[in-house]
Amino acid sequence: MASIEDIVVQPPHTATWLVHIDRSMWIGGVHGLMLQALHPLAMRGVWQNSTFQDDPFGRLRRTADFVGRVTFGSPAEAEEIGRRVRGIHRSLRIDDPDTGRTHRVDDPELLLWVHCAEVSSYLSVARRAGLALSDRQADRYLAEQRRSAGYVGLHAEDVPGSLAELDDYLAGVRPALKVTPEAAETVRFLLWPRLPAGLRMLNPGKPAYFPFGALCYHSLPGWARRMYGVLPEVPRGAVTAALRAFRLSMNALPEPVHDRAFTRRTREMLTASRGRLGAAGYDVSRGLKGLTDPRRWPVGASPAAGERPTG
Repeated sequence: MASIEDIVVQPPHTATWLVHIDRSMWIGGVHGLMLQALHPLAMRGVWQNSTFQDDPFGRLRRTADFVGRVTFGSPAEAEEIGRRVRGIHRSLRIDDPDTGRTHRVDDPELLLWVHCAEVSSYLSVARRAGLALSDRQADRYLAEQRRSAGYVGLHAEDVPGSLAELDDYLAGVRPALKVTPEAAETVRFLLWPRLPAGLRMLNPGKPAYFPFGALCYHSLPGWARRMYGVLPEVPRGAVTAALRAFRLSMNALPEPVHDRAFTRRTREMLTASRGRLGAAGYDVSRGLKGLTDPRRWPVGASPAAGERPTG
C-alpha cells in the first residue's frame, strides 16, 4: 500500500497543508507579487519575459497552479511541473538597462528572492488573517518549503528554513530593493487591473475589486508600503479586521465553488488528489480543506501531526 508521501507532496499533517489550503492565500498571492516587484532585476525579468502587463492575473493563476501541484499534487506531478519551470527559466534572459548586463532568469539569487517573497507573504498574511500557527509551526512551514524551492532549482541548504533565517534574509536584501517604473506600474495593475480580452465583460465590476487590491497593498510590511507610497495609510487594526473578514467569508465557500477561480488543469489536479486521498482512507466529503481536521484522517495516520491551528 502506498504511503501518504507517495500520494501528495505535502500531506495533511504538514504545516504547508494548513497554510496553502487556507483561502487567505488569494491575498497572500497578490501581496507576494507586490513584494517581489520591489527587486529591480526580478521585476524586469517578469516585465521582459511575460504577458504580465496584459494579464496580471494570469501570472497569479499560474503561480497558484505551481503551488497547488507542489503541495497537493503527486510527487510525479510536482517533478513534472518543476522540470517545466526550470526549462522555461533556463532559456530566458534579463537585460538590465542600469548596467548594460544580461542576466539569467534562473540566477539563484533571483530565484531565492522570488521564493522568499512568496512564502513570507503566504505565511504573514495567513497568520494575520487568523490562521493560528505557532512560531514552531511557522518554522516547520518554512523548512517544508525548502522542498518547493528545490523544484525551481534552488538547493535546500541555501533557503531560509525558519522565521529567524527568513528575517535575516529579508533584512539583508532590503538595501537592494527600490521602486522602479515597472514596480510602480505593477502595483497600479494589481490595484486596478486591465482585464484580458476574454474577461472585458467584467469591466463594470472593477470598482468592486479595488477593496481587494487595496487590502493586499495594506497588508504589505510597513517598509514596503513606505517605498511605494501609492495609497494613504489606514489603521493597522482596520487592515487586520478586514483580512480576518475576508478569510472567514472565503473559507465559508464550498470547495467546488471556490475552485472555479483556478485553471482547468489545476482543478483536474485537485480532483485527482481528492480521489487518491479518498482511496487511502481519508474522509474527503468536505474536500481537501476538510482534511485540516485530523478526525477525517484514517486511523493511525501520521502520529507526528503536532500542534493544530485553532483559527
